[in-house]
Amino acid sequence: MDIQGKKALVLGATREIGLAVARRLADCGMHLILPWYDWPESVQSLQEEFGTPAKRHLIMQADLRKEDDVALLLAETKRQFGALDVLVNNIERGGMPVLHGSYHRQVNHGQWQRELDTTLLAKWLVWQQSLPLLQKAPEAAVVNISSIAGLVGRGGPASLLFNDAYAAANRGVSSFTELWAREGAPSIRVNELMLGLIDHRHGPGTRGWEALSCKEKEQLRAHTLLRRTGSPGEVAQAVLFLIRDADYLTGALIRMDGGYLLGGEEVLPMPHGILE
Repeated sequence: MDIQGKKALVLGATREIGLAVARRLADCGMHLILPWYDWPESVQSLQEEFGTPAKRHLIMQADLRKEDDVALLLAETKRQFGALDVLVNNIERGGMPVLHGSYHRQVNHGQWQRELDTTLLAKWLVWQQSLPLLQKAPEAAVVNISSIAGLVGRGGPASLLFNDAYAAANRGVSSFTELWAREGAPSIRVNELMLGLIDHRHGPGTRGWEALSCKEKEQLRAHTLLRRTGSPGEVAQAVLFLIRDADYLTGALIRMDGGYLLGGEEVLPMPHGILE
């Protein structure tokens, strides 16, 4: 897919992973639609970086959990650009058990629903509103960003980082990916990038990571075959591959977790055997 001059809706660009994706796509000559809702300390820098030159990118406040806000965002996208070629569905909210503790705590009132609405409902609302514009493009691509929390849940070393509703919501994303690939075919490719421990997202740079003990951090790294966390830049490169280079890939899930799901199990030496 030739992406030069194409239009991409990138969610979550006020945080490190979404920002890395936005930068990578802008470097490739794409026009970006960058909605924001909270993290106001990041919005000014987003405006400074992507707000000029005028009309190249669209930066707009929207609560993507609300259908009316999503509709306004896509209406403005249509008005300003007239088209949409790419959707990077990178939106989530997950409370880390090491920080939040139990859902029953008063400080976590509404947290369960917040995790479901932001991680799952918002993705669905954006897809629904984006679909008519994506269908008008000769070829289009959607990348759903999810987490291995959907497979791991609160099991093993990552149980300190992945909460119950967040894990359940991420399990649901894979169902969306397969459904939307069918709905979008043949002109819209829909794939999923499932992330493990990434810097600034369940890795170094998050409050939850800093709340872990040295032993707990080492257990997480030891459970990862590559013995390290990933970077936002590596995620951005994988997203670019799915958009630009993976022309025969749809309905697929790529797990970018450094081998976390395969870790923790030792491969024993081959036995000598007892047969003569």
